Amino acid sequence: MSSYPKTSALMARGSEFLGSEHAIMCGAMSWVSERNLVSAISNAGGFGVIACGAMTPELLDSEIAETKKLTGKPFGVNLITMHPDLFDLIDVCARHEVGHVVLAGGLPPKGSVDAIKQKGAKLIAFAPMLALGKKLLRSGADALVIEGMEAGGHIGPVSTSVLAQEILPELAAENLVFVAGGIGRGDMIAGYLEMGAAGVQLGTRFACATESIAHPDFKKAFFRASARDAVASVQVDARLPVIPVRALKNKGTEEFTAKQREVAAVLDREEIAMAEAQLQIEHYWAGALRRAVIDGDVENGSLMAGQSVGMVKAEEPVADIIAGLMQESEAALTLRNRV
Repeated sequence: MSSYPKTSALMARGSEFLGSEHAIMCGAMSWVSERNLVSAISNAGGFGVIACGAMTPELLDSEIAETKKLTGKPFGVNLITMHPDLFDLIDVCARHEVGHVVLAGGLPPKGSVDAIKQKGAKLIAFAPMLALGKKLLRSGADALVIEGMEAGGHIGPVSTSVLAQEILPELAAENLVFVAGGIGRGDMIAGYLEMGAAGVQLGTRFACATESIAHPDFKKAFFRASARDAVASVQVDARLPVIPVRALKNKGTEEFTAKQREVAAVLDREEIAMAEAQLQIEHYWAGALRRAVIDGDVENGSLMAGQSVGMVKAEEPVADIIAGLMQESEAALTLRNRV
């Protein structure tokens, strides 16, 4: 099956907005969502997104340039709102005429939305609750991603299914809303599209794609894992708000607990400000994730994965993953229309 009329019709708004054949975004996964995977997803009809993470402006400049050498299709860049060089990163995106910027990690700092929009890019923002979604749209966001706690990496407290029921009926008719978190099959994509979603975002299903540069041992850990192996981190100190992270349980998850205690102690001694403390936590995750993804240290590194990890059984080319998702969605919609 290479034609998906029912699914494509429901994705039409999202596809037009993204400029891609299918309204399937790839979640930004640090060290994983780089030039090779991003370009492969865009070339296969999806929408790749570079994970800037803790990159410097110089590194992001190079990554965008190298990605453009591998694809002529649209792709986006995900920026973390707490990055100290956020506005410089926005300028880098503008110089490369990146069409879509995704802001994640909290409320956009003052002036950042205007800076993105004035430079011609479309802004996609994460909304973990209805009220915040409305506020972001009023502030200039062109589209929202609602991501539930089933997702990998940084997560919120509410499940995708509940967020979808709260937000899609309120906002989806007049706004572009993409659903993320725990999506592993096209049947689920079909359900969210029928509820009004403009498209979806998946990360875990793409993490072990053939084109992913993730270490073979990182991929093997995913293949062995079940949904219950992807657990959320625990916040140790209420005075140090830490966004929970979902990853496969290993020694690295235990080490993060110790890292929180260490940073909290420094904060207690008033040696650093709260913003710097939270940034140290982010840098920890970036380093721990690199150890797993690049070095293959699956015991001590961070194996960020969503609960859909149990559906990742083998290495597949990106094109096959996307085609499979579209086929499953189309089959589900066709069956429902017959009933």
